[in-house]
Amino acid sequence: MSSSTTQQGFVQLLPQDPSPSLIVDAQARVLAENPAAQSLRPTGTVQYAEVLPVNTAALIKSALDQNRVIDRVEARIGGTILLWSFIPDAGTQQVFLRGRDATTDILAQEEATRSSRLYRLITENTTDLISRHAPDGRFIDATPASWRLLGYWPEELRGHRLDDIFTGHQTDTLFAETRQKLRDDGYATMTLELTHKNGARRWLEIASRAIRETYTGAVVEVISVSRDITARIESEEQNRLLADELAHTARLATLGELASSIAHEMNQPLASIVNFASASQRFLKNREQHPEQLLKVDDGLQKIIHHANRASEVIKRLRAFLRKGKKSMGPVTLNTLISEVTRLCQWEADKHNVKISSQLAHEDPVVTADPILLEQVLINLIRNGIEANVDASQNPKTTDASDILVKTLINDQNETLIVVTDEGPGLDEEGVRQMFQPFYTSKPHGLGLGLSMSRSIIEGFGGFLDAQPAKSGGLSLICRFPNTHTPNATNKSELLDA
Repeated sequence: MSSSTTQQGFVQLLPQDPSPSLIVDAQARVLAENPAAQSLRPTGTVQYAEVLPVNTAALIKSALDQNRVIDRVEARIGGTILLWSFIPDAGTQQVFLRGRDATTDILAQEEATRSSRLYRLITENTTDLISRHAPDGRFIDATPASWRLLGYWPEELRGHRLDDIFTGHQTDTLFAETRQKLRDDGYATMTLELTHKNGARRWLEIASRAIRETYTGAVVEVISVSRDITARIESEEQNRLLADELAHTARLATLGELASSIAHEMNQPLASIVNFASASQRFLKNREQHPEQLLKVDDGLQKIIHHANRASEVIKRLRAFLRKGKKSMGPVTLNTLISEVTRLCQWEADKHNVKISSQLAHEDPVVTADPILLEQVLINLIRNGIEANVDASQNPKTTDASDILVKTLINDQNETLIVVTDEGPGLDEEGVRQMFQPFYTSKPHGLGLGLSMSRSIIEGFGGFLDAQPAKSGGLSLICRFPNTHTPNATNKSELLDA
C-alpha cells in the first residue's frame, strides 16, 4: 500500500513528516509508509527488519492483544538510534509505527550515566576526602572518606563551618590566608594538624580550588581535596631524629680520631699554667730580698688566669661539639669558625707534615646555620684533605710539607662559598659522582658516611656540598650557601683558581 492510501482507523500518512512512519497489520506486513521511512530501508528492498526493533512481531501482537501503546522501543542503525512507538487500532487490527531520532539524547544520557557511575566509584572508594564548601567555609557536601579522616559522616558535616571541625594549632590563621589566596589566585594548599573526633592527632594536606560566578568573578563555591599525611610527617620526624643520632655518633667518632689534637690543645695552656705557677712560687720565696719581684708574681698570676680561661674554652668547645639536641640555627661568622676549626685540626695536620692555610674573604661572610654542625662538616672536609695529601705522599720525591687551603669567598652569583682544596691524588669524574653516596669509600677502614652526612647537613642549611678537580691536581670540596648577609661583596674570586 502506498503512502497516499487511506487506511480505515488511521489518517493518511503525511509525506512531509520527518519522522519515519509505517502502518502494519497483525502479521507485521507493511501496509503504508512515508518517505522518511522509505529512506531508512536498505536500497532495493522493501523490508524494514534492519531498521525496526528485533522483536517487532511480538510487540505488534502485544499492542493489539492488550490494546495499549508500547512506546520508546530502541533500534540502532549504524550510528543512529531510533525510538519506535507502537500505536494499535483494535478495530482494524492494524498498528501505527512511528520512529524518532533520539541519537543525541540517548548518547548524552549514556555518557551522563557513565560519568555518574565513575563519579560514585571514585568518591565512594577514594581514601582522600573530597568536599564542597560555601565561600564562608561551611560544608555543602563531602565524600564518605570524611569518616576515616575526621570521624564524621558526610551528613554530619553539612552546614558546619570549617572552624567547628578542623580544630588545631593556628587553624584560624591558616584559614584566613587560604581564603585570601582563593580570592586572589583561585587555588590554595595548606598543611595543618587537627584533632580527630576520637581524639587522635592527624596531619592533613588540603588543596582547594575556587569556583567563580561567570560574570562577576566572585567565589561562589570551593572544592577541596584533603589527604592524610600523618604517616609521612611521622616518618620525616623519625628520619630527622635518626639523622641527629647519626650526626652525634659521627661527632663522637671524630672526637676519638682527634684525641691527639685535643690533648695538644689542652697541654699548651696547662703547661703554661704550671710554668707560670712555678716561676711565681720562686719569686715569692725571694720576696724579702727582692720585693720588686712581687710585680712579676702579679704578672704570672694574670697569665695563669689567661691560660686557665683558654683551657676552659677548649673544654666548652668540646662539650658544645659533642652535645646532643635540636639544631640551633643562627648567623655564623665563617672566618671565625674556620679559624677555630683549623686550630682544632692543626695537631693532626702537623703529625702528617701537612700545612693548613687560610684565605679568608675580607668582608667576613655570615651564613645561617648551626655552628656545631657546620664545624663538624668543616672538620670532615679538612680531615679528608689531610688523608688525601697523605695518600699522595706515600712515595714522596720531596720532604716539603703538603698544603690544604681553606677559602671563604662570595662569587658573582652572590653565593657564599667555603672551599677546602687538598694536594691529594684527586678523583676522576666517576669518583666525584660517587663520593657523596652513602657507604661509598676508597679508604680501607672507612665507612663512607662522612661526606654523605656532610652534604645532608649543608642541604639542611639551604646550601649544597659539591666537589671538582683542583688546578693543583687535588680536589676542591665546595660548600655553597645561596643567601649571604653581606650586601656588598668585594672578593669575587673564581673558584677554579683554587
